[in-house]
Amino acid sequence: MATTAESGPTPSAGSHEGSPHAPSPQPLTQRTASAAGTSSGRTPVNKLGVAAVVITVVLWASAFVGIRAVGPSFSPGSLTLGRLAIAAVVLGVVVLPKLRMLPRGREWWPILAYGVMWFGGYNVALNAAEHLLDAGTAALLINVNPILVAVMAGVLLKEGFPRWLIIGSLIAFAGVAVIALSSGQRSTADVAGVLLCLLAAVLAAVSVIVQKPVLRKFPAAQATWFGIMVGAACCLPFSGQLVAELQAAPLPATLGLVYLGIFPTAIAFTTWAYALSLIDAGKLAATTYLVPGTTILISWLVLGEVPTMWGLVGGAICLVGVGLTRRKSR
Repeated sequence: MATTAESGPTPSAGSHEGSPHAPSPQPLTQRTASAAGTSSGRTPVNKLGVAAVVITVVLWASAFVGIRAVGPSFSPGSLTLGRLAIAAVVLGVVVLPKLRMLPRGREWWPILAYGVMWFGGYNVALNAAEHLLDAGTAALLINVNPILVAVMAGVLLKEGFPRWLIIGSLIAFAGVAVIALSSGQRSTADVAGVLLCLLAAVLAAVSVIVQKPVLRKFPAAQATWFGIMVGAACCLPFSGQLVAELQAAPLPATLGLVYLGIFPTAIAFTTWAYALSLIDAGKLAATTYLVPGTTILISWLVLGEVPTMWGLVGGAICLVGVGLTRRKSR
């Protein structure tokens, strides 16, 4: 996915889900079919964008399982630095041979912003919160993020507030609430953990809005790599802690850290950026409501944690809600 994004302007709001290249003349039959799809209320589907979204959701969901597995061996700051360092190396192998230009002047400001907030602050806050909150409560709190993104995208990116986006987001959020309230023990919900989770959600939401314009200038892999490098630089004070914890960590925990760096970080953040270059920020953020349900499924398969009936119901509600966000208001 990293090599498919092209430098150049992001498509306009009317064509953001099509190819990122300039449209070529279409035969009459294709134009008629496209018009029919729009008039019926269905949003045209970009297959690469959909694939990028699916990869992102699955890998980000797996990160919750991975963080839970390696949490006893790594503290929040060192875990973040380890993930980012591994991701920087892996993604750098892809980006550096094709890197033709670096950001200049003011182009660095949004990159520095989402690098510090998302790759640095968000990950540290989330890692710390998962030491204080059960998984269900954390999933509920983090998933206020899509609503924040939808509101900010409507105001700042002029994406507006489509009726089906609002309705679908609320339904999907209700599904997340069902999953959260039906999973795990809720007695560990600590005020500090709640505040950390909410902080992580806000940092992620602001970062999505800040990153969107960067993708008009730089391909997804480059935009992601720049942010990872900034986040890693911010986490350098945790270097000594990371070295000490790596020396004491069992091999499975170290391998888990490597997994988190390659898949949920290097790959998933790149596929997310690629999808963001094609899809409105509000609509794309709504798809992350699928993460908690996917996390339950992965935990079931990998850790043997059987989901509750209400967890499955919540996942189904999320699917319905996300599906509704893809509709267009008449």
